Amino acid sequence: MNWETIADVGSAVFFLTGALLTLASGIGVLRFPDLLARMHASTKPHVLGVLLALVGYALRLRSWYLFGALTLIALFQLLTIPVAAHMVARAGYRTGKIDIDQLVVDELTQDLEASITEIRERPEE
Repeated sequence: MNWETIADVGSAVFFLTGALLTLASGIGVLRFPDLLARMHASTKPHVLGVLLALVGYALRLRSWYLFGALTLIALFQLLTIPVAAHMVARAGYRTGKIDIDQLVVDELTQDLEASITEIRERPEE
């Protein structure tokens, strides 16, 4: 067994694992009942699935030039998807799409109430 065979088997394993995680992400988006659960299903396993697929692609191509490009793609995935999920959650919260009774901790309502109280107690200039 040589290095290329090991890299090809590793590439196949990473591709299959990434594809299964991405499939689980899609099924979770279809099956979960509310916005927060769907958002969780669409971000967590999907990002890991994409990263595993990129690792499999890097093992299959065996090129340093493309490895740099794949690293940039992975970095941008890690930077943009959590921010997008945060923005979707805030928009859902503000538009009333989230059932507040199901939340264990609701820090956003506490922060909003504290800021409103602070604005009301502020002396007018």
